[in-house]
Amino acid sequence: MLTWIQTLPNYTAYGTPLYFIYLIMAILPLSIGLYFGKRFSWYEALISFIFIFLMFDGTSYKQGISLIGYLIYQTILVIWYFHYRQQKNNSLVFYVTVALSLLPIVIVKFTPAFVGHNSLLGFLGISYLTFRAAGTIIETRDGVVKELKWWEFIRFMLFMPTLTSGPIDRYRRFAKDYKKVPSREKYLEMLGKAVKYLFIGFLYKFVIDYFFAEQWQPFFERMAMQHAPHLSWWTVGVAYMYTGNLFFDFAGYSLFAVGISYLMGVETPMNFNQPFKSPNIKEFWNRWHMTLSFWFRDYIFMRFVFLATKKRWFKNRNVLSSTAYMLNMMIMGFWHGVTWYYILYGFLHGLALVVNDWWLRYKRKHFKIKTNAFTKGVAIFITFNFVVFTLLIFCGFLDKLWFHPFGM
Repeated sequence: MLTWIQTLPNYTAYGTPLYFIYLIMAILPLSIGLYFGKRFSWYEALISFIFIFLMFDGTSYKQGISLIGYLIYQTILVIWYFHYRQQKNNSLVFYVTVALSLLPIVIVKFTPAFVGHNSLLGFLGISYLTFRAAGTIIETRDGVVKELKWWEFIRFMLFMPTLTSGPIDRYRRFAKDYKKVPSREKYLEMLGKAVKYLFIGFLYKFVIDYFFAEQWQPFFERMAMQHAPHLSWWTVGVAYMYTGNLFFDFAGYSLFAVGISYLMGVETPMNFNQPFKSPNIKEFWNRWHMTLSFWFRDYIFMRFVFLATKKRWFKNRNVLSSTAYMLNMMIMGFWHGVTWYYILYGFLHGLALVVNDWWLRYKRKHFKIKTNAFTKGVAIFITFNFVVFTLLIFCGFLDKLWFHPFGM
């Protein structure tokens, strides 16, 4: 019965320049409406459905089925909790609801480690949708979500520009943005930014990243594998090439999503802010994949600190913050996947945040070093190279180099 779907062309979001031609042509009537102060919600729903369908048809149709089932599950869960929260506020119910919301992504992430193959529940973008759904439940518990209808929640979850590649938005911010049609002056400003973001995104994704992903990284990996299982200077090259590949690819996709969102009258938050200019690891996480970093900061780190302070689990606040850093980054590591390199990556970044806080306290107490261009440059150099080193671990190449040099 589904054979015809498998024969249809599949268009991965932002995968080719042709995709943008189709997308911008489809969005044009919506942009004209916004210019004249009208938001054609029905038309936006129509084109969103078409492009989401094209993302999950063809050989990806099973992911499309998983997406539908997942969306029904999360909508029932979130709407139920919203109505429950209007009458009661039991902590156990809240934690169970959040756990149920996170359950699909836990199954998807742990299945490969225990079964040896990917979960049938998985689909492209499930992580981003899970963070949106769980975040909505948490905001509802906090009392900041005053109104929530099922179709508004679905519109938020399936906002087409950010569905598969993020950034991770918050329901309250999105709903406020969506309900208010921008003035003509504001929309013209958004159009200018959209063109800028799309241009930079094209430069990142289709020009610069082509060299990193298609030319340089494969070359360094081939040379490094000739020395397997031993490390070599080629492995160092892999680290830098992968870092460039990851940044320009991911930042390019994020700029596409933000640019298209702006064309549709929604100011989706930015995901990157010149992260490699960071003078310490804490600032790096305030600049790198910011919507994910801020999600973990607000909903895991800060809530753990608040709960631990309330329960008086720690006498020393520095021990408390260090524990919170390690917990936060270890969970982030497990979120990426249950493999030694993701978990070690999370551990090292948690440890780096702990060391960074300790160093700042020690420096204030024992040294009178004034920040200048030289000291800032040294700090940026150290931070950047630490990030590069940990991304070499993160990318999994060392796993291949050390344990599977012959593709076993």
